Amino acid sequence: MKILIVSRSFYPVNTPRAFRTTELVKEFTRQGHDVTLLTVRNEKEHPAFEREHGVTIKDLGPLSFSDIDTSSSVKALNLLKRAVRRGLYQFFEYPNIELMWRVKKKLREESGYDLMISIAVPHPIHWGVAWARNNQHRIADTWVADCGDPFMGSDMDSFKKLFYFKFFEKAFCREAGAISVPIEGAVEAYYPEFHDKIEVIPQGFNFEEVKIDKEAYSPNAVPTFAYAGGFIPGLRDPRKFLDYLADLDKDWKFILYSQDRALLDPYVKKTGGKVEVRDYIPRKELLQKLAGMDFLVNFENSSPKMMPSKLIDYYLTGRPVLSVNGNEVDTVVLGHFLTGDYSGGYNYKNIDRYRIEKVCGKFLQLCDKR
Repeated sequence: MKILIVSRSFYPVNTPRAFRTTELVKEFTRQGHDVTLLTVRNEKEHPAFEREHGVTIKDLGPLSFSDIDTSSSVKALNLLKRAVRRGLYQFFEYPNIELMWRVKKKLREESGYDLMISIAVPHPIHWGVAWARNNQHRIADTWVADCGDPFMGSDMDSFKKLFYFKFFEKAFCREAGAISVPIEGAVEAYYPEFHDKIEVIPQGFNFEEVKIDKEAYSPNAVPTFAYAGGFIPGLRDPRKFLDYLADLDKDWKFILYSQDRALLDPYVKKTGGKVEVRDYIPRKELLQKLAGMDFLVNFENSSPKMMPSKLIDYYLTGRPVLSVNGNEVDTVVLGHFLTGDYSGGYNYKNIDRYRIEKVCGKFLQLCDKR
């Protein structure tokens, strides 16, 4: 088949949406499909990727809008910058709104595809596709709008989307042949009139690509555990867990691969270094690091509409997972984990549905349905 994928994020960017795009591209080309990717091209990394995987990568062009840097040693100026950044994002979806025009312009040059998959976040990717697609210029026989996180129905932000953005969301939902979401709970985040278009297609992983010698693991000198990812205070919040750990009179080490240093640095000081914050590293390298931990930590989202995709990466490491509710620490289970009893760990279900072969198959099936 001839497949077009439209996405803001792609290899070597280290985010869930970049990973989604990258794995779909690699698997579709491995299966022999003719794949074109429309993204922000990286001339340093992408030519080699094209040669290795047989994909054509086209450029959305350099983006003009940039996020506002809120770093400042002057507290008042920092607060002002943060207020301006929030205002622009809240009222105009700045800087992501630029993608709507970029995508529309570039899609004028594309046609004749069997399947087009647009990937959000950010959602202006979908808005641009809907704007470019009309009765005379369909671009592809089937368009699937893939939504990692909801937009209007999101409850993972302190601020609700302003009412007028519903017109953008309804426009792309009307035009798309199908809307894919990663979990069943996400369906309720979309307007009821479009529920019949929604298909659950989870994040896809190449289980064979990650080579980890699980037999090489040996217990650390002190209980050592890790987390990788970001936080949202009040929604995916580690503070109660960290507060409890800080008061424990025993040895432990908690390593967090995260960029949320403002939230975490106070705990580094409070625990005398038992909490350690590290920068993000490439996924394959990260998985090897995580495989050497005694166990891994998952901070649950407060919303049933979203599930951290990191759980499948955790699965690939072979290490047990302590799943933590941000509102209440299960001190009994945590105590067991710290003594090497992992019987209360996260229980994986139907893990095969996350295999990238099955995920790509579900997208291809939508061509027959629509």
